[in-house]
Amino acid sequence: MSIIFQESLKQFHLQSQDMSYIIQLVHGYPAHAYWGKKLDATGNMDHLLMFQERCSFSPTPLDDKRISLDTLPQEYPQYGTSDFRHPAYQVQLEDGSRITELTYRGHRIYPGKPELKGLPAVYAETEQEAETLELELYDAYSGLVAVLSYTVFEQFNAVARSVRFVNEGTQPLRLLRVLSAALDFADSDYDCLYLAGTWAKERHVKRKSLDQGAIQLQSRRGSSSHQLNPFLALLRPDANEDQGEVFGFSLVYSGSFAIEAEVDQFATTRVSIGINPFDFSWLLEPGEAFQTPEAVMVYSSEGLGGMSRTYHRLYRTCLCRGAHRDKERPILVNNWEATYFDFNAEKIEAIAREAADLGIEMFVLDDGWFGKRDDDTSSLGDWFVDDKKLPNGLKDLADRVNRLGLKFGLWVEPEMISPDSDLYRRHPDWCLHVPNRRRTEARTQLVLDFSRADVRSYIFESLSKIFLAVPVDYVKWDMNRNMTEIGSAALSAIRQAETAHRYMLGLYELLDKLTKTFPDILFESCSGGGGRFDPGMLYYMPQTWTSDDTDAVERLKIQYGTSLVYPISTMGAHVSAVPNHQVGRITPLKMRGDVAMSGNFGYELDLTLVTDEEKEIMKEQVAVYKENRRLIQNGNLYRLKSPFTGNETAWMFVSDDHTEAIVFYFRVMAEPNAPLRRLKLKGINPKLDYLVSSLDVNYRGDRLIEIGLPIPNISEDCVSIWFKLKAN
Repeated sequence: MSIIFQESLKQFHLQSQDMSYIIQLVHGYPAHAYWGKKLDATGNMDHLLMFQERCSFSPTPLDDKRISLDTLPQEYPQYGTSDFRHPAYQVQLEDGSRITELTYRGHRIYPGKPELKGLPAVYAETEQEAETLELELYDAYSGLVAVLSYTVFEQFNAVARSVRFVNEGTQPLRLLRVLSAALDFADSDYDCLYLAGTWAKERHVKRKSLDQGAIQLQSRRGSSSHQLNPFLALLRPDANEDQGEVFGFSLVYSGSFAIEAEVDQFATTRVSIGINPFDFSWLLEPGEAFQTPEAVMVYSSEGLGGMSRTYHRLYRTCLCRGAHRDKERPILVNNWEATYFDFNAEKIEAIAREAADLGIEMFVLDDGWFGKRDDDTSSLGDWFVDDKKLPNGLKDLADRVNRLGLKFGLWVEPEMISPDSDLYRRHPDWCLHVPNRRRTEARTQLVLDFSRADVRSYIFESLSKIFLAVPVDYVKWDMNRNMTEIGSAALSAIRQAETAHRYMLGLYELLDKLTKTFPDILFESCSGGGGRFDPGMLYYMPQTWTSDDTDAVERLKIQYGTSLVYPISTMGAHVSAVPNHQVGRITPLKMRGDVAMSGNFGYELDLTLVTDEEKEIMKEQVAVYKENRRLIQNGNLYRLKSPFTGNETAWMFVSDDHTEAIVFYFRVMAEPNAPLRRLKLKGINPKLDYLVSSLDVNYRGDRLIEIGLPIPNISEDCVSIWFKLKAN
């Protein structure tokens, strides 16, 4: 069994392959007793929690003065009854009070993992893969019930947590704060690691030490955001890529989130994660329930690399779904940076013809094919073809592309509406807005109100009409702005603060319906690039456009940071023209290709303008990627050198059986009279001999691990080299 209940100790012991997670009931309060390396479930476990009488509050009528909610390590803490740290939830009752006290009423342990109603979540395909514990907590005064759900996976050092609130009382309740998980650590000797940035500079790695006070990560933008990702890791100060304890927290949600790590006066640390309480409330009528998103918590005793590989395999196999989950992703060319809005069918066909000659497998038509879309000031919401640009229609263009041997993909931005559109003129109340307030535009567009069923129906019908008439194999689903004036004409005044979350529930409902209706279409998520790169979107779309910044040097940091949590198979990465359109940098085509090959590979430039020499390089890149695509997309990632700490970056992908690997090495700036360098490898078998194909040399695995692979000294900027290893 993965979950053991020891009645005498009132302990729940959750176990996976190499991990234990233990909860103990203390006077009805679920207390956090342990999370870390796997413990033997037999023997004495009554000493995991330590109690000491302090000058602190004690919940009455308890006689044990050592027990205080102000110091008790809790699993789902509340505010107002003597715990002064930040709470996991808060509820306002009909009488205006905000005091509730949830205590244990019962539990249930069962095989498998249930779906979360209306929300994305990790899943178990069979009951043998996972086991679930539900702790039922109850507040007798209000009738509020909170069901804490814990799923542990046999093959992953991970715990999936969420909470379901039920109003069993006779009066309405207002949920003000409903986080998905909280966890109290016994000390504060940790560093905090998270991913931060902005548009075109997403998911840069940040690390700082904890101290008394709080570190807060949050988005108030209505999306998971370019600025901060819904992820946090606590790690011991001496932990690095390969060793040391790491505790990861990742939220399966695409809207506004909040993560906090708070150190109190006793040097204990509380981490909480969930929907951002800012500008949120939810009216819960008697008999109704509310489900929080899921938090996925990963433990690693093998540093950040071990944590990442757990998230990668879990999210790739137990979060991503559908026909494309396990398939090799196609090499594509996108026309955005080639043409922007200025194209016709002949120009598109010319690019596609060049793509076919290079061995590229798919052409993707980006923005500008619909309505009267000659720039970004109009037509979002008018999902019908622009017959001025494409007089013979979209199907004719797709057929032309197909006849060249390429699949056809299409860009859409269904969550947006342009004020200059037929749709807006018909339905000006369909956007998020507040009556009698100005409507803030960004990129000359507003956000459609996906909390409304009529809006979702319109989008579903509009897109379905296209997908049924045109042979679309791939859809790039974009979302280019965040939410402002968050209000809905379809909700009552008392429910306006529910709008942002109802939007997300509506989006998830639509995506679920679309992906099930059109299961053969490969959907890719995009939000101004990487502004919504989160587990919630990956549940419906198994890959995401990593960033609008296609500069190879900047992509080293973006892709390295993204890989802390997200599988390589989820990361879209393309070669673009130089000078780069975002930063103006000129980098060699080889480096641009090698960086892009460390993801879902493609091109984003005008192939009709490249030279014959460049075409030969591209043909080789396409051939190399096809040969190594499955290894790169599904292999085990080992990060070797960080772009955040030096001039060099390196990573490698290793097959599950350790017989095959591909290594990528990058150096940005040239160095005069540089020292000889070796690159120490990871993840391979020390007892096997490997042929390094590019050097045509055999090396024993232990030499490659302990001594390293010799790196040629090339005296120029932006050097990239790849090495293929195959066991003899």
